[in-house]
Amino acid sequence: MTPGPGIDTGRVDVSRLAAAARSILACPQEVQLVVDGVDDVVAGLDEPDLDLQDHSGRPVFSCPAGSALGQAATDRRGAVLTVGSGLGSAGSPDREASLTLYGRLEATGLEDCPCCGEVRMRVSLHLGYVLLSRASAPDGASFRVPLADFVSREHDLNRGFLQRSAEHANSCHQDELRRAVSTTTGTRVAEIAGVHLADLRADGVELQWVDASGGHRSELTFARSARSAEELGELLRTELHAGLC
Repeated sequence: MTPGPGIDTGRVDVSRLAAAARSILACPQEVQLVVDGVDDVVAGLDEPDLDLQDHSGRPVFSCPAGSALGQAATDRRGAVLTVGSGLGSAGSPDREASLTLYGRLEATGLEDCPCCGEVRMRVSLHLGYVLLSRASAPDGASFRVPLADFVSREHDLNRGFLQRSAEHANSCHQDELRRAVSTTTGTRVAEIAGVHLADLRADGVELQWVDASGGHRSELTFARSARSAEELGELLRTELHAGLC
């Protein structure tokens, strides 16, 4: 599992490169994990798909302690994680990019599952090497992403995180969004057919909704630009006057 050298980043804007890589990690379409000495890393998992989370640049999974992944983390086995981009819409050029992360698995703690109360293991990939690739690049060229830039808190509010946050709100918090629009516009909740967060940014968001009179949109500007995921959530809740998580 020794990676190739990639392309020298001396002529590349390293900050933009790291931002693009972190966006893919935060917004994956496909996730594949290959572990040294493990034939089936998803054995013992409830779902065949790995639940990947980006913790400030460190890939983190959750699994039963007795699963193949949990055992591999206990053994600190080497691993290669490949992440396909979920940025933008299906079929867009953004989906051509992928991220390959080389490192070693680590068991980093236990947590109670909020759904069933099961105690699960947190598994992190301790990074040694990160490559960013694009399918359309000549000869399959890839760029090595410096680790210090990749894990920088500067990229916590990346494009992928903002896209996933808006998608989560739109799919899981329609009731809260409809109540927010009802409160701010004086429209009855029953008359609001749907609400959509679009173009979520650190300094604001576009709110779109449909009611009995047709489609509407409003540009909401936060009192200040968010500097963390927690602050973004607070500003969004304040602006929408709703209990969004």
